[in-house]
Amino acid sequence: MTAFDKHQVACFRFVRCDFAADTGVARLVYAFDHGPEMVETITVPGAPFSLSPERAAAVQRALQLLHLIAGVSYYKAGVPDTVTIDGYAIDAETAALVESIYLHGLGEFAYRNGLNLRGRFRLPVAGEVAPAPALGLQPHALVAIGGGKDSLVSIEALRRAGVDETVTWIGGSQLIRACAERTGLPTLNLGRALAPELFELNRQGAWNGHIPVTAVNSAIMVLAALLQGVDQVVFSNERSASYGSQIPGTGEVNHQWSKGWAFEQAFGRHVQRYVAADLQYYSLLRPMSELAVARQFAKTDFYDAHFSSCNRNFHILGERPVNRWCGVCPKCHFVFLALAPFMSKARLVRIFGRNLLDDLDQAGGFDALLEFQDHKPFECVGEGKESRAAMATLATRPDWKEDALVKRFCNEILPQLDANELAVEPMLELQGEHRIPAALWERVREDFAA
Repeated sequence: MTAFDKHQVACFRFVRCDFAADTGVARLVYAFDHGPEMVETITVPGAPFSLSPERAAAVQRALQLLHLIAGVSYYKAGVPDTVTIDGYAIDAETAALVESIYLHGLGEFAYRNGLNLRGRFRLPVAGEVAPAPALGLQPHALVAIGGGKDSLVSIEALRRAGVDETVTWIGGSQLIRACAERTGLPTLNLGRALAPELFELNRQGAWNGHIPVTAVNSAIMVLAALLQGVDQVVFSNERSASYGSQIPGTGEVNHQWSKGWAFEQAFGRHVQRYVAADLQYYSLLRPMSELAVARQFAKTDFYDAHFSSCNRNFHILGERPVNRWCGVCPKCHFVFLALAPFMSKARLVRIFGRNLLDDLDQAGGFDALLEFQDHKPFECVGEGKESRAAMATLATRPDWKEDALVKRFCNEILPQLDANELAVEPMLELQGEHRIPAALWERVREDFAA
């Protein structure tokens, strides 16, 4: 294999995709120029699958959409100007959706690598697409679980609302498996194996960085839902996910763009129009802030010893923390701060193993969350105004206000803030657009507001 030179790559190819109903394995094939094929595999348990002609056609549509979206992991290695689709044709609507996912979902990648991707990724368009029929899917939700507080809030809310659900995750994380099993609900573990050539390209100096993984996972779960014959794919992305990092001189860059409302709305609408008319894709937490989700999670301690939002547990390569919380990353900082107003100090310290707010060495990390002297971290964390409100609340509590970082906040940061913008209560209100089915929303709205 000749060495990979990202500056010499001319074309990225979507070579082909196929699905074997007898094994449940989908193969997604990509290549640069005339280089070696890169084959990613997705495995859906439950094979062999017996599919009617209508459902088999929907599976093929979902497979092609997944092929296009998952290609982002490979395209980013060379970001060439030319893109081809070798095995099938796509319409203008599909092209527009996928182009948007690449442009916005690679926003952080482009910013960190000094690249301008605007107008670069263009898919060839040929022909029209017919609206998708309803398939008679059964009422049942595949609910994505990531091991953190958000998905557990959704799972329990759906349980209370009487929705049949299967707790679903992608990949081999033992932490997520333990969390899923703790729910006591049926589970589905989907397999995803990236092409090994990608890691070799990275070793040879390919462009690398953050991709819109929630978009990829969403497409995988849509495929799985069709194979399982169920009518809902549910994520747990809250309102705050739509708000990115404000970079001076650049503008907004959203690390979690594919967790935001713009993606959910476009992808969910596309799936219903062109994949299966009765397949609902939505986030159950969309009308909530991160603080509202934290308040909801704090109502039960059932998952305290099982959940973790610390991203160091989920890196594909590299060290994992010995405990479930590393205590030094932005996710650990934010989850600690968001939960603090809603649970006892003793319980929170027990979850994390230490008090993160009584450690002056962590000041820089918390400053970024507060958007004080720094921008919001490139992580799935809440808005700066939520962090400021949470910290201001702790500053009024006798059990917190003597801790090093809370005391520092009172002395150095609080005097610079507008007191009218520091109330937690307005941030707990349910508001904004969402795709939650109307009858279900009536049930969960009362639950979340209580």
